[in-house]
Amino acid sequence: QVQLVESGGGLVQAGGSLRLSCATSGHTFSGYVLGWFRQASGKEREFVAAINWSGGVTYYSDSVKGRFTISRDNAKSTVYLQMNSLKPEDTAAYYCAADVGPHPINVVVVGASEYDYWGQGTQVTVSS
Repeated sequence: QVQLVESGGGLVQAGGSLRLSCATSGHTFSGYVLGWFRQASGKEREFVAAINWSGGVTYYSDSVKGRFTISRDNAKSTVYLQMNSLKPEDTAAYYCAADVGPHPINVVVVGASEYDYWGQGTQVTVSS
């Protein structure tokens, strides 16, 4: 059983930054494809960013490209989401997810239904 635990959410003013972390356990972390999703109140969960198992390939939604950075530390079994230039529309619960694969080295996963495990979420609120 894979467990994912997010942290780092909070309240920040527009233009500010936050760094989310997602610690994982229970499987061979280095083989996972990892992703971040978010869900605003009353809206569907949406893709934010994904990273392949080696960390060399990343993919972002258009709404966060250039502002957010996904990274991973396989030695610490942790994935990060650095969020800069935050906007009120970034307000949402943020979830990390793991797809245990196996996948070829350069694959990232965008579809939520393809992920096998999810964290409990961490709230990010951006005030204007």
